[in-house]
Amino acid sequence: MRFDIITIFPEIFDSYFNESILARAQKQGLVEIKTHNLRDYTDDKHFTVDDTPYGGGAGMVLKLEPIYKALINIVGRNNLPCFRKNKKSKTRIVLFSAKGGTYSQAKAREYSEIDRIILICGRYEGVDERVSQYLIDEEVSVGDYVLTGGEIPAMLVVDSVSRLLDGVLGNQDSIVEESFSEEDYLEYPHFTKPEVFSPKRGVKWEVPEILLSGHHQKIKDWRDGQSKK
Repeated sequence: MRFDIITIFPEIFDSYFNESILARAQKQGLVEIKTHNLRDYTDDKHFTVDDTPYGGGAGMVLKLEPIYKALINIVGRNNLPCFRKNKKSKTRIVLFSAKGGTYSQAKAREYSEIDRIILICGRYEGVDERVSQYLIDEEVSVGDYVLTGGEIPAMLVVDSVSRLLDGVLGNQDSIVEESFSEEDYLEYPHFTKPEVFSPKRGVKWEVPEILLSGHHQKIKDWRDGQSKK
């Protein structure tokens, strides 16, 4: 699986993608993550990626041309939705937008079945609407709130999709019963040592006795009862 991220702040991703599970997945060749600085696709000496909106209004808007050039460089002209002949392409071009469909575990599973995802990180007041009209496959929102840019959503998508790929997690069985493995499913609570924790004298926070019983069927029944569907 390859992820390409178009952003004006590529260094933001260095720390997160070079630690823990994602770092190991990249070293093992299971995941490839490439960031692309949008400013590299500008023509003026100031590396301008934004301009004022037509019709007036507050803020600046990311320009169409640099994004178009970046996409041409990354996937080629014939792989852009406006020119693509293969409607079953294994490449998905995604723009993060407040008006996009809400990202979910189901969408993460859908993405995990394709070969390549290009993620466009918006900034400022937004992105020229012609990007949405001609250059992408879909717009995605990560929730009903506003962020300063699409970089955090890009990290979220890379993380949530990567962990579904074979070999990325040390124990792939851990994703079978986790929250949202089925629609509206929330996983049962977990406990570990110590059996009893006392934050102050006379107060005990205890692990449910059933989990200490060693009775596998009763434990399963308890967990099923604690799960939410």
